[in-house]
Amino acid sequence: MEFHEPVLVEEVLEALSIDPHGIYVDATLGTGGHSSRILKRLGASGLLIGLDVDPLALERAGQRLSGAEARVEVVRSSYADLDLVLERLGIKRVQGVLLDLGISSYQLEASGRGFSFSRDEPLDMRMDPDRAATAAQLVNTLSERELADILKKFGEEPRAKSIARAIVKERKREPIRTTFQLVKIIESHSPPRGALGKHPATRAFQALRIATNRELENLNSFLEKIPGLIEKGGRLVILSYHSLEHRMVKRAMVEWEKECTCPKDFPHCVCDKEVLFKRVNKRAIMPADREIKRNPRARSAQLRAAERV
Repeated sequence: MEFHEPVLVEEVLEALSIDPHGIYVDATLGTGGHSSRILKRLGASGLLIGLDVDPLALERAGQRLSGAEARVEVVRSSYADLDLVLERLGIKRVQGVLLDLGISSYQLEASGRGFSFSRDEPLDMRMDPDRAATAAQLVNTLSERELADILKKFGEEPRAKSIARAIVKERKREPIRTTFQLVKIIESHSPPRGALGKHPATRAFQALRIATNRELENLNSFLEKIPGLIEKGGRLVILSYHSLEHRMVKRAMVEWEKECTCPKDFPHCVCDKEVLFKRVNKRAIMPADREIKRNPRARSAQLRAAERV
């Protein structure tokens, strides 16, 4: 069985600074690429908790992680609900959390849910197949303005208005149910792609995937909760893949480092601001050229890490 190749794996392991006896969370387990390497550094008293909303990914990860020396708990849940998962397991805080926000090779190539614009599949895009709304439902029911807002906000698509207008026009003739139907609409309203340019559907597919799965809302919820879930000296490691995620993660880590924010002329502090984390690396760590050559999907990855204080 082929498995997804994890991104920046050695850098992730170094950033987590794993205690063999500690409790670690892979908050986006996928098919277990990073977790399989984390487990090799955990002893028999260690515990790895893996979360994912995709039941097929969890099944594949379970096979990959079986036989480990350390204990493994695999839970079907969103990383945004990590606090609830830990509460159910009777755990107050952990020594490390990894959050990999990328989409896996399995989801792109084998899930059949329409994540890739290079495969003709149903326009689904749900990470969790039990979620209510698919990408097709969004495309076929939202107003032109709402579609344009999604494409602009989540995909930073410069042709958001014209693409949204074209989608609304085409869906009047027949519902847009497949990836290739959507790709054809986008291509017909995009300039020719240069030899090294992105596929014209890249931004729109990213935007629809983010909207379908409420990815930025989930990330925001996770960032609000995570300071209370990591032990002093524990590490948080986040892999992000596009500018919206990069900015959210960087902004949170910078804010966590800040001390008192009261004006300098105040006689004493009234804001009660406390330092929550110190960044392990001030600048994001990015894949080396040799990794990008071996795994092109790693090219947009950025790793940021912080230690709880």
